Order: sequence, then C-alpha cells, then structure tokens
Amino acid sequence: MFAYCADPSLLEGLAWLSCYLTSGTHLLFYASFGTVLLLLAVTAPIALLFGFGGAMASRSRIAPLRWFGGLYTSMVRGIPDIIFFLFVPIALDQGFEWLRHQVLCETDAPVRQGNDFVVCAAAKLPLNTAAPWVHDAYGLLLAVIAFSVVFGAFAANVLSGAMNAVPRAQLETAEAYGMTPRQVNRRVLIPQMWTYALPGLSNLWMILIKATPLLFLLGVEDIVYWARELGGSKTSAFTYPHPDWRLYYFLGILVFYLGMTWISGRVLDRVTRRLSRGQATMGGDAGRAAVPA
Repeated sequence: MFAYCADPSLLEGLAWLSCYLTSGTHLLFYASFGTVLLLLAVTAPIALLFGFGGAMASRSRIAPLRWFGGLYTSMVRGIPDIIFFLFVPIALDQGFEWLRHQVLCETDAPVRQGNDFVVCAAAKLPLNTAAPWVHDAYGLLLAVIAFSVVFGAFAANVLSGAMNAVPRAQLETAEAYGMTPRQVNRRVLIPQMWTYALPGLSNLWMILIKATPLLFLLGVEDIVYWARELGGSKTSAFTYPHPDWRLYYFLGILVFYLGMTWISGRVLDRVTRRLSRGQATMGGDAGRAAVPA
C-alpha cells in the first residue's frame, strides 16, 4: 500500500503495523463490511415484499392461497433460523444443478449416488473456470434468498397484525362509499397499516442486522470469517506475525454493529414519528402533544 512497505521485515512499530493493516487480505476484510451492508440493502426490500405477499395471501378469499399464506408464516416461524439458513442454499444449489444436469449433461448416471450429489462439470454452479468474484456473487445470492425467505415470514406476521389493527370502521366507510375490495385495500388498508407495522418492522430490521454474522456459515467471506482468519496467530493455511489478536478484531466488529443499530434506531424513530403524526395511535397522540398550541 505504501512505498516503504516493499520490505516489511525491515520495519518496526507503527510503520510495520500500517503496512500490515493495509495488506491485500486486510483490504478484503474491509470490503467485507460492504458485503454486510449490501446484504442488508438487498435483503430488506425483498423480505418486505415476501412478507407483504404472505400477509395478503393469508387474508385472501381464495382458500388455497389463504392456506399457503398461513403455512408459509407458520412453517418458517416455527423452524430455527439456522436450519433454514443451511437448508435453503443447499436445496437451491442442488436444485439448480439438477436442472442444468438434465439439460446439459449427456449421461444416464444418476445424480444421487449413495450419499453424494454428482453432476457433470458443465452443470456445476458456478463453473470451475468462473472467476472468483462469480463464486462470491453466487454465494451471496443464495444467502440473500435464504435471509429473504426467513425474514419475509416474520414480516408477513407483522404486516398481517398491522392490517388487523386498522380500525374496521374506516374500511366499512370506504365500502359504504362504493369502493371495491381492491380499492379499499389500496386506498385505505395498505396506507393506514404502516403506522401499526413500523414498530414490528423496526424490531425485525434490528434482528436482521444481528443475523448477518451467520453469513460465514453459508461460505461467504464476511467480517466474521476475516476476523477469525486475520485475528488468530495461526490458521490451517497461514501463520501470522503477531500473537492472538482476535479480541481486537471482534471488538471492531462489535463497534460496527453498535453503530449500525444506533443509526438505525435514530432513523426509525424519526420515520415512526412522521408516519404517526395525526394518526389515532399512541405515537400520533405523542406527536400532537408535542406541538405547541
């Protein structure tokens, strides 16, 4: 990184430390913080979309759709998160490769061979010849899907409760004015429900932030992976020129997550106050009381 880092063996103290902390592996460590932020930025809206779909399905007048919405929220909420985080990527990966195997591979050999899942080289995802960033992007894609499915189920439960909290009198008034059920949902129910849903969605956002360290279980080189790798004095592949520094690396991660939750809390509080303004809720009553006469 710096010109004087050409021969770190001749350096000591802060000069050596500055070279060490700007090495290629440390740059990957710093980039992994961006991976966490990218996961949050992509997963949150997708999970919210899944949740909205599940909540609307559970309120549907079509019985199979209503059963599917109820099954989705109950099944995912009733299974430990880590099971889904491990099951969904493996199931998707093998499902994609099985489909590619049927199309691209000219062989009669079964895919399931005892305990092994074997496909031809052309069906592998990603291909063995793919660039490293393709493997990283594919792993992150599977992680996004797993996180979205799990947290979408929790979001569906929150949104369903928020829809039930909208005063029935408002919906009946809209129906009395001749609105169709679709118009009632679009013009009255959905705009009003966000006030009631935001506290639950805020908690869900905080839980999502805290769940991101599970990325390393899915093979993604996230901040936990690099903290364990760089903080230890010796790993299975490398020996580092320092004692055990994992305490300091994980302390940095602790500060990062505390900062994330603090900023999220401030932003969500402002959004809650804005949406609750003038509403017949506790947040709205507090907002009206704060306005000077």
